[in-house]
Amino acid sequence: MIYDSLNKEDPIRQGDIFMGLPRIELSLKEVIIALEAGARVVRWVDIANNHNPIDIIVSAQSVAAIVVTQDCDAVRSRDITLCEIRPFIDVDKKGNETTKAKGWKNILTQHARINLKWFYLPPNNEIGFSEKMAVDFIATLRLSRIDLEDLRELRKGRLNRIAYEHFRERIGEFFRRYPYDEWYPLNQEEFQVYSKEYPDAKPFEWQEPTVGNGCIHK
Repeated sequence: MIYDSLNKEDPIRQGDIFMGLPRIELSLKEVIIALEAGARVVRWVDIANNHNPIDIIVSAQSVAAIVVTQDCDAVRSRDITLCEIRPFIDVDKKGNETTKAKGWKNILTQHARINLKWFYLPPNNEIGFSEKMAVDFIATLRLSRIDLEDLRELRKGRLNRIAYEHFRERIGEFFRRYPYDEWYPLNQEEFQVYSKEYPDAKPFEWQEPTVGNGCIHK
């Protein structure tokens, strides 16, 4: 559908999809140090100034992921950055509320334009996706380039040209985002209407009612 097959010898590129990569879980509050005499639990802050390599025990979960490192860096950098691929319903709650084609059409077109946190990946048995999936741009992995090159059998395919061009722009849009309170340009009356729909929105100074002589001036 939107995927291309590849040869094992093909260089790693942005948009390559891997299955079965390790997502490491590490708590800085409880770091388990592996010692010859056993293991010891410490806080990371207690060993942060030790610049020598330290053997620690971590938990790892096997996940799917897609390369986000640019092509020019993916062939020479020490590490490659990937974003985790998860079931769509776990990435966007709207997926839990949708069962019909019309609803999915709206999510994957209209909603996708404003929600920059994910990139949709349709099901594909050859890749290994049995359901609708999404790239979660918030969940990143960093792995050794050499290790990934040695384990290319875990690479199941890559985005085709049309999907890749879209994916590349979405990455840029996500990391270029500027967080702002969208209601800031509203006047007092407009903000009052807005706050009824979004009660957690806090008014700016110019949206507060002007109080004087016991009266509210609009």
